[in-house]
Amino acid sequence: MKSWWPSRRPAANDAQLAAEAAAGGAERALRRLEWTVIRRLDGLLQGDYRTLMRGTGLDLADLREYQHHDDVRHIDWNVTARLQTPHVRVFTEDREMAAWFVLDLSRSVDFGSGVKAKREISAGFVGVLARLLTRHGNRVGALVYGTDVEAVILPRTGRRHVLHLLDAMERRTHRKERQPDQKGMTRLADLLKSAAILMPRRSTVFVVSDFLSEPGWDRPLAQLVQRHEVVAVRLFDPLELEIPDLGLVPLTDAETGEQLWVDTHDAAFRKRFARLAAERENQLRETLAKAGVDTLELSTRDDLVQAIVRFADMRKRRVRATGASLSKAVAA
Repeated sequence: MKSWWPSRRPAANDAQLAAEAAAGGAERALRRLEWTVIRRLDGLLQGDYRTLMRGTGLDLADLREYQHHDDVRHIDWNVTARLQTPHVRVFTEDREMAAWFVLDLSRSVDFGSGVKAKREISAGFVGVLARLLTRHGNRVGALVYGTDVEAVILPRTGRRHVLHLLDAMERRTHRKERQPDQKGMTRLADLLKSAAILMPRRSTVFVVSDFLSEPGWDRPLAQLVQRHEVVAVRLFDPLELEIPDLGLVPLTDAETGEQLWVDTHDAAFRKRFARLAAERENQLRETLAKAGVDTLELSTRDDLVQAIVRFADMRKRRVRATGASLSKAVAA
């Protein structure tokens, strides 16, 4: 699907000045997020940040009888068969689970029809969630993708590490501005395959992308789900779903650089565009659901606080629904 890509001014020629500006921008961005988003989330989540990233524990601590809402995957079937009563394993909780952000920073995320582009929404989400998790002792890392996996940030904790992560995203943006002729479709499959190789331990993985990519990424995503808990953070702009009547305008495919002029006065063209966009939406949602991932749809016009609270509520409902269905299965 085509998406508009507005032209950007070239970055400064002095690489050192650009790096210093990026570092300062990361500090300002994180400070703004801490004051405008995280402070509000502290009151709204009320400790439910744990639903954003769940651990399964590492060490066996005890055995006890099965109780309502217990995870059926923890049932010890040998003990259950011997005692004729369902028993579950009790684990010591791993409070230092790692979270990884798999970041698609290809050209298509530069698009935004309003005040913010998808790239800015991505940076805001990553900054807020990374800060929330590191404040509670969790480690966060990242894979940064442009035309290939360009940076691997190993999981660490602390505010300085969050700044390092945001700075890496900002540096990627400056590199894109210095390479305006770079073309080619995003290969999300390569990014997901690299993530599977570079993450040896079970982690929570946030795939932050607009999913405008060459086909074939669904199988690597499903394979990633087999080992990790995966959350798809899907970035989009409302103008990618429906074009208003703007007259004769140029459309540029941000991924390939292909450009063509279209007459948006044509109602049939607008209707056809909306139909194709809706078909792609349905196909994307079906693919993500089939892979078994939780999905947060993040629009460039969304309020980030409400989006994260909505996501936490969705995760909480899923945990409860899963527990209830497993309890019924054990009872049967």
